[in-house]
Amino acid sequence: MPEPRLATEIWVSAYLKRLGLANIPAYVTAHGDNTAGAVLVKCALLNGSAQLWAREWDFDTDTRDWRITLQAEERAVDEAIQRQRGFDPDLWVVEVESREGRVLLGEDGL
Repeated sequence: MPEPRLATEIWVSAYLKRLGLANIPAYVTAHGDNTAGAVLVKCALLNGSAQLWAREWDFDTDTRDWRITLQAEERAVDEAIQRQRGFDPDLWVVEVESREGRVLLGEDGL
């Protein structure tokens, strides 16, 4: 049976709350479709580089797991996000600021 999906707006709101409770600064930098938009998470490492996280299918387990899809200079990550937004205007982008790369993705509830 497929996993039930939350509306994207609700998931993003809960994610921002969870980050806030962990004292990890985060911001919505692109607001996509409220119900079905995909989400990218950019983690600015505050040293000029960044990570880009996205959910991807794992065909072996038939699950959608969060993975780093790009780790590079922050400018290159921003350019990749802009390219994605060009293809998908419903896309949400959440930017997290963490020197340690803490994004809390893949933890229970996310």
